[in-house]
Amino acid sequence: MPPGISTPQAVYMGVEGLIALVSVCGNVLVIWAVAVNPALRDTTCCFIVSLAVADIAVGALVIPLAILISIGLQTAFYSCLMVACSVLILTQSSILALLAIAADRYLRVRIPTSYKRVVTAKRAVVAIVACWTLAFMVGLTPMFGWNNLHKIKKGEEPNSSQSDYIISCQFETVISMEYMVYFNFFIWVLPPLFLMLVIYLEVFNLIQKQLNKKISSSSKDPQKYYGKELKIAKSLALILLLFALSWLPLHMLNCITLFCPTCQTPMTITYIAIFLTHGNSAMNPIVYAFRIEKFRTTFLQIWKHYFCCKENKIINNGNNMSLVNVESRVVV
Repeated sequence: MPPGISTPQAVYMGVEGLIALVSVCGNVLVIWAVAVNPALRDTTCCFIVSLAVADIAVGALVIPLAILISIGLQTAFYSCLMVACSVLILTQSSILALLAIAADRYLRVRIPTSYKRVVTAKRAVVAIVACWTLAFMVGLTPMFGWNNLHKIKKGEEPNSSQSDYIISCQFETVISMEYMVYFNFFIWVLPPLFLMLVIYLEVFNLIQKQLNKKISSSSKDPQKYYGKELKIAKSLALILLLFALSWLPLHMLNCITLFCPTCQTPMTITYIAIFLTHGNSAMNPIVYAFRIEKFRTTFLQIWKHYFCCKENKIINNGNNMSLVNVESRVVV
């Protein structure tokens, strides 16, 4: 074990490294699946790709930086603040992507006949850009003054430059708990989660009404459509549930830190809360694989085509077929 690193820190870094690997590989696979399978190129999958990009950034950027911070990296105040803000940006982009997905599913069941005319690829791209823009605005708010620099300044010489403040980089050292609780949690986390809950309840209600109506009229095609929508909605609602279960504990700890400054949170609980938030980035591809048939089939095709069984290329009528052609035929 390297000098200066305790056993708990070593365990923490090992678990974080594993989460980062699974998160990056899993979400790259999600984007890969959407790229090669035309059946996955709909508006919902555009938002899923946006969510996957944020999760890749968590695994490739945020977790390595979190490991560096855990060993007490000495940095300038604003360098540490920028690292902390990157976490906030990616978290907010995930929340907004989930909200966009929920709205998309609602429109699919609310206006099925005019959905494709209303929700175009261009409008989906605009929505994704808007989500990321808003995420940057929310996440970068501490860079414009709502941070803990004023606390660090106490006791320092009044004429010292802000760039002179070298600190042991920790999230709570630079990010104001007032910002995290009153602004981030109470405005940009809880209301979107509540709104998504209401949307999915309405989606399930609409689908159930349609299924009951179509069953009574013995119309099979609409019943098949709404039955498929119900399965997908359940899978996406599960992703929302996992996100809430992963992030709410850490926000609860932030509330405790703000409202009960004398309360001491065991480091083990803090580590578990951090693992949950980072681990959420690795969960979504697993949900797609087990719950959504299009993704599961495409994942298997990618695995067979690129990583195993290379001697058994997929052949149709004696001719080699590309992965895209196979998937466009098999996955419907």
